[in-house]
Amino acid sequence: MRRYRSQIVLLMDLFLVFFCNFILFLPHLLRDDILLLNLCAHIGLLTMCMLVFQLIFRIYDSLWRYAESREYLVMLVGNALGLTLYTAINLLIHASPVWISRAVTGTMLALLLMLSIRFSYRIYRYRRIGRSAEGRSYVAIIGAGSTGATLLGDLLGSAGSQYIPFCMLDDAPEKRNKKIQGVPVFGPIDRMQELLQNTPVSEIILAITNLTPARRREILELCARTNCRLHILSDPVSQLREKGASLAANVREVQIEDLLGRKPVELDNPRIAEFIRGKTVMVTGGSGSIGSELCRQIAGYAPRRLIVVDIAENSSYELQHDLLHQYGEDFPLAVEIASVRDRKKIDRLFSHYRPELVFHAAAHKHVPLMESCPEEAVKNNVFGTYYTALAARTYGAEKFVLISTDKAVNPTNIMGATKQLCEMVLQGLRNEGSTEFAVVRFGNVLGSNGSVIPLFKKQIAYGGPVTITDRRIIRYFMTIPEAVQLVLEAGSFAKSGEVFVLDMGEPVKILELAEKLIRLSGHTPNGDIKIQEIGLRPGEKLFEELLTDNANLRRTENEKIYVEERLPIPTSQLENYLQYLSETLETGTRADIFRYLHRLVPTFRTPDEVNAEAIQAFQAEEKPAPPAAQPLHPMPEAARLIPAK
Repeated sequence: MRRYRSQIVLLMDLFLVFFCNFILFLPHLLRDDILLLNLCAHIGLLTMCMLVFQLIFRIYDSLWRYAESREYLVMLVGNALGLTLYTAINLLIHASPVWISRAVTGTMLALLLMLSIRFSYRIYRYRRIGRSAEGRSYVAIIGAGSTGATLLGDLLGSAGSQYIPFCMLDDAPEKRNKKIQGVPVFGPIDRMQELLQNTPVSEIILAITNLTPARRREILELCARTNCRLHILSDPVSQLREKGASLAANVREVQIEDLLGRKPVELDNPRIAEFIRGKTVMVTGGSGSIGSELCRQIAGYAPRRLIVVDIAENSSYELQHDLLHQYGEDFPLAVEIASVRDRKKIDRLFSHYRPELVFHAAAHKHVPLMESCPEEAVKNNVFGTYYTALAARTYGAEKFVLISTDKAVNPTNIMGATKQLCEMVLQGLRNEGSTEFAVVRFGNVLGSNGSVIPLFKKQIAYGGPVTITDRRIIRYFMTIPEAVQLVLEAGSFAKSGEVFVLDMGEPVKILELAEKLIRLSGHTPNGDIKIQEIGLRPGEKLFEELLTDNANLRRTENEKIYVEERLPIPTSQLENYLQYLSETLETGTRADIFRYLHRLVPTFRTPDEVNAEAIQAFQAEEKPAPPAAQPLHPMPEAARLIPAK
């Protein structure tokens, strides 16, 4: 029945036109003033004239449950033009004026019935939908503009909606204390907590899509104080109303970017496009959090071929499916299941594909796990980077970009120390060949595998507790798309051996982040959702380094990107410490690995030592001042000469 709904409505309207006019002419027919054949001919002509313009204006392509003034106006114009055509035909054939006058009256009556039926149906739907609040939540909509009003109509008119609109909130004085579709508008938004107090509202939908980052942050803070669950209407709105699609279907949960508290970094896309277009590009670790986003963005810049290298087959398959679905089956994609630790396999891949650009994202990044498995961090991070970078140089890649981390600066854990060694590997390989090597270093990535936000969301869904390691911890954050844009643009900047760093903005307290996410999920921190402090994990420190606090950094042409020039390491020194490191892996213990890494990385300190200094600063009610990021030096003489055994 739903499939033929438009045809049924069309037939109903034509019947109303025919019926109303027939009723008006019935007295003339009964008095034998007109013949039945003439009556049917004239009413049939009128009905056909109406049908012509209804089809021309595609009146019945509209979903009448979402109809607004425009749809009703088009229907009125269509009927008026149909009546005009009928009148013109009657004047041409010199018909009696009675036919025209009765047709005008009959058509107006039919139009009134059409509108009455449509309004009655909408009222019936609203009453049927709103009859029971069981299993549904009362919601406040922030924003009483056109977007908010459209969303309100969708919620009121949707039988499957889980929301009952209670009120709208807006800053415009002329909208306050008015009603939209029977729902009151309150304001200003800054009084949200007061206005929603003692109301049944348990959900809030933010329906303003053009907010500045500062105002959006303010509204998120206000929503967090209400203990209502927050949802956000996706943007842009123009893409949400195609063919009558409901805006309500595009209401989403709070996303990671909403909690960042700053405007996302926008980088130079034309430069990136020129850098990638027509090139053969390889991404190692291509199905991980950073690697997969790299692949998605690179694919959008029309490379000659994209090679995804990863050892994880399931995530590689999913990425392959996504890319081919988005860019078509003809997209030049190659997926290779391989480990960067397999030197021979990596060499074969480079020999076969001859990539011009290489983005090396493959690495072990989980700090506590690498503390207990240091040999795996060394094999995968240090030697995996060495094998891949050496192959890139051997087979003439134009550029090799290493994805590094803020934990490589003054490291307190194995993961950070091995990533610093990865950076040193590139400085040793840059002496020979034409390949340009570069490092991109950034902080914590929101939403990546193993990051805090997905963990917090899962813990909130379980009902708590939300676990944090220490309430004093602060971190610098960026989004995955930001990190990837930085990597791509830094690659386009790269000349020889630079370390590129992003200005990460203001630090974020993990405790405050957890509290905000709990509140925006409609719960009370340490009320219905407990926050549990579980202690620092192995290798973890209270603060991360401010990456731009380094005298050796200078700005690039992009004010958000800094660059540190690095001196090369002699190739013989690089080979020397890699040889000793390899021997330590084969014959030494884990303690030997730790000792040798401390020799290789002068700034590698124990987390207990660093955290003790930070705790002392906290106890003195002083903000801990992280030590300036020290430039990384070539391997010290002692480390080169003293075997690890």
